[in-house]
Order: sequence, then structure tokens, then C-alpha cells
Amino acid sequence: MSTLATFPITAKWPAQHPERLQLYSLPTPNGVKVSIMLEECGIPYEAHRVSFQTNDQTSPEFLSLNPNNKIPAIIDPDGPNGKPLPLFESGAILIYLAEKTGKLLPTAPDQRYQTLQWLMFQMGGVGPMFGQLGFFTKFAGKDIEDPRPRERYLKETQRLLKVLDQHLEGKDWIMGDSYTIADIATFPWVRSLLNTYQVGDLLGYQHYAQVNRVYEQFLARPAVQKGLSIPA
Repeated sequence: MSTLATFPITAKWPAQHPERLQLYSLPTPNGVKVSIMLEECGIPYEAHRVSFQTNDQTSPEFLSLNPNNKIPAIIDPDGPNGKPLPLFESGAILIYLAEKTGKLLPTAPDQRYQTLQWLMFQMGGVGPMFGQLGFFTKFAGKDIEDPRPRERYLKETQRLLKVLDQHLEGKDWIMGDSYTIADIATFPWVRSLLNTYQVGDLLGYQHYAQVNRVYEQFLARPAVQKGLSIPA
């Protein structure tokens, strides 16, 4: 196992436990995907808060790990072949951790690819569309007088929720009986719609009963409850 001192990010966020996986994040929908996954898999890790208030994400140290200046990012000191692995993009991190631990990603090829399919559904649709709706209703975009941007993202969010709601009919989780990284990726974004963006009424969220049923089941998991507040 190699030292983490060669990574410039550790100068700003020193590793107190360099033998553990290092997580650089915030409790945002994308950030908590990884902390929840780490809790679910039981991987020892050390969390570092990347503060947007002080623009930590644009610091040279953070950019040395993720040039796209987005959280989350990790360094696994015990990566492939025993070498440290730096990694960014929440979807990529979920896949990596699932393969590292053999958990929450089916090994049967058909189930594996279908899980990845729903992960990409979240990465390419749910995250960007839900986030834009939040921007145009809760944050700076709300001051734009033209109603068309908000209406576009509202309609697309409703469409995506309908797709998910119909898919979840008669299923415990996105992949049926099995809880997977697809659920970990998706339901933090549902939580943001309700808690952060507060657009439940605007969306008519009460019409998505299957989404809410699985969402409540997701929130009841102890690893989810812990992961949602990391890093503190």
C-alpha cells in the first residue's frame, strides 16, 4: 500500500487515517450516494468536508483530484494491485465500490447491465433534470421572469418520476427484490425534491405513490440514515 502524501489534496485535507479510503464530499444528492454506499458496504473511510461556501471545490488541491471541480471524489489507498486509486464522478465511484466489495451490483450479466442501465438513467436524467428544477424554483434561477425554463424542467421531472413510478409497480426496489447502487443513486435526488427544493406540491408528488413507497423504505435503512449526514 503506497503513501497518500504524494496526492496534493492531502496537503489541504490531511489524512488522519491514511490506511482508510478518503472521501471528499458534502451531503448533497450526489455526495451522499458515496457515503451511503460506504456505510452499506462497511468500508472504513475518512470523510473530508469540501465547503462550497469557501469555494474549496475550486482550490488547486481539490482540482488536483477532480479537474471538473465537483464532489464527491475519493482516494482508495488500497486500490487495484494495492496501489492508491483516485476517482471522481459519483456513478463511477458506486460501480468501483460495488466491484471492490462484491456488493449491491448483481453479478449475473443481465441483472448487472440492467442495474447499470438504471444507474445511467439517474446520472443522465434524474440528477440533471431534478437539479435544474431546483435551480429555477429555489435558487438564483427563480428570479428569471421567463417561465419557460422552469416549466421545461418541471415537465421533465414529472415525466421521469412517472417512468420510475411505473417501473416500481410491484417491486421492492428498482431491480425488483434486490437493493442496488441504482437505488442509492436515485433516491437521494427524490429527497432533494421534497426537502431541499420543496417542490412536492408543484410536482403533484402525491401521484407518484410507488416512488414514495420505495423512497420511504430507502430512508428507513440505517446506513442511509447515517450516510445522509456525512461529512458533517
